[in-house]
Amino acid sequence: MSEVDDWRTALADTGELTAPITERLLADHGDRGQRAIQAASEGRVKQYNDFTVVVGHEDEYIVEDGSCNCHDAQYNLAPDESCWHAIAVDIAERVGEVDHHDMFYSEVRDFL
Repeated sequence: MSEVDDWRTALADTGELTAPITERLLADHGDRGQRAIQAASEGRVKQYNDFTVVVGHEDEYIVEDGSCNCHDAQYNLAPDESCWHAIAVDIAERVGEVDHHDMFYSEVRDFL
């Protein structure tokens, strides 16, 4: 067993992406984990009054209770797997990198 068996718990305890936590996250999620780390560190996880949104390269994706509306989550993943958008939310919440907006995402989408 690894020193960091559950990266989510370890990340919540430390509040930072240490080398062992990052290694465990990448071992569990590979490229999805890498993309999630990048999105969280770039401030692309946004919390609105109605949804949490991850800004991707082509679109914005809504993540609710660990579920995402992206095609990867809908068509490619097993029920116990997470897309990189959902992983990014998990990371950002635990390290305090969520960009909070006191407005509704549905209002913002009307302008896009």
